Amino acid sequence: MTNTAPTEAIEPTIIPEPDDNNQWRLETPGVDGWTRTARPDDGDKYFMVSTDGHVQEPSTLWAERVDEAFRDRLPGIIIGAKGDKFQKTEGFRTPMRLQNTTYEGEEALRNKSGRTPEGRLADLAADGVDAEVMFPNKGLTMWATRDPDFSHAMCRAYNDWAWEEFGALNDRLAPMAAIAPGNIETAIAEIERCADLGFRGLSLPCKPMWGPPDVDDLNYNLREFDPMWTTIADTGMPITFHVSTGRDPRTARSRGGAVVNYTVHSLAPTMEPLVNLCASGVAEQHPTLRFGSVEAGIGWVAWMLEAMDEAYTKHHMWVRPKLDGLPSDYFRRQGFATFQEDSAGLAVARSHNLVNNFMWANDYPHHEGSWPHSAPAIERQMGDLTDAERARILGLNAAEVFGFPIPDRYLDHDDAAAVARR
Repeated sequence: MTNTAPTEAIEPTIIPEPDDNNQWRLETPGVDGWTRTARPDDGDKYFMVSTDGHVQEPSTLWAERVDEAFRDRLPGIIIGAKGDKFQKTEGFRTPMRLQNTTYEGEEALRNKSGRTPEGRLADLAADGVDAEVMFPNKGLTMWATRDPDFSHAMCRAYNDWAWEEFGALNDRLAPMAAIAPGNIETAIAEIERCADLGFRGLSLPCKPMWGPPDVDDLNYNLREFDPMWTTIADTGMPITFHVSTGRDPRTARSRGGAVVNYTVHSLAPTMEPLVNLCASGVAEQHPTLRFGSVEAGIGWVAWMLEAMDEAYTKHHMWVRPKLDGLPSDYFRRQGFATFQEDSAGLAVARSHNLVNNFMWANDYPHHEGSWPHSAPAIERQMGDLTDAERARILGLNAAEVFGFPIPDRYLDHDDAAAVARR
C-alpha cells in the first residue's frame, strides 16, 4: 500500500537575501528563450524532483530502536583527553576530530533546516521542488561495519522511523529504504517488508561488505546476489547507491586531504556498483531493474560507458559472461545518475544519448547542494539544453523511475502528460 500525500498547496518558506559568502549563488545568465523555467513563482514552471535530499534524524533514533546488544557499538560522540570531541564509527580507521565550526547566515540556515516534514515541504516549495527522494544524514554510517547483523539492525530501525515520519507524504517526500546486503537472506526479507510498506526505492551501499577492495569479499557481480536481484525486480523498486557508503571516505590525510577524500574516496567509488550490474549480466537478466548513483555527479558517466565497452570488446578473450549487448546498453536502458551542478556532464548528455539517464537534485539541506537558490544554478548549467531535455532531467526521469505522480498543473505539456499516463 502506498500512502497518498495531501494535495493542498504548501506555503513556501521565505528565504532571506543571501549573505556575502553565498551571493555567487544568485548569478545567472537569465532565461531568454526558455519556454518554461525552474523559478518557483513561474506559472509555467517545470515539474521538478530533487533526487537527493537528506533527512534530519533525531540523535536518539538508533539508541532507542536497535537491540540493546548493539547499542554500545553505535556511532556517536566521544570526548578526548584534552576535551576535544570525536566522531566514533565502528568501521572508520580512527575517530574523526570534530571541528568547532561556527555556522552563520545561509550555512546556519542549512544546518537547522529539514527538521519536520511540514518545514521540509515549505523549504522545497521555496526552491521550486515538487517532490524529493530522501536519504539518511547521520545514518550514512549504518553501513560502516563488517558485521551485517549490526548493519541490518541499524537499517531496520531507520526504515521504521522514516516510514513513520514520511509515509503519509510519500507522493512528495520519498525516503529510500536502507538495506544491509552483507547478509543476503535478511536483506531480502527487509526488501520485501519495505515494499509492502510502500517505499518507492532502496538504498544499498556502494560495496556490500564495508572496507577497501578485497577479492574474497562479497560483491554485487557475484552469483550469490542473484536471489536478491530477483526479489528487487519483482518489487519494481529502483536501487540507489549513495556516495560515501561501502568504505571510509576519509582516507587521505594532511595536505589537500579534504579535496582528495571528496573527489577520490567519496565520489569515485560510486561507479563500481553500476559497472558490476552492467558487466556481470545482472541488468541483462533483469531488464526491469533500475539502478543508479546518487550525489556522485554525471561528468564521468560517458567515460565509464566507453571504458566498459572498450574492455568488453578489446578484452573479449577474457570477458565472461558474453552479453547480448554492450555493457553501456544496459546502463542507458536501466541506469541513472544524479547531480547537483555538473556542467561537464550536461554538455555531453545529448551527444552520448544520456538525457534520459540524468536526474537533477538540490541535495537539501547540505552545503554542497543548491538549496535555496536552485533556479539560478539550473540556469547556469542548462541553457544549452532544449526545453524537453530540461524537463526530463529536472523531473520527468525521476517520475518514471520512482513512480511520482505528476500534479495536474503540469499536464498541459505533452511530455509531462505522456509520463503521467505510463
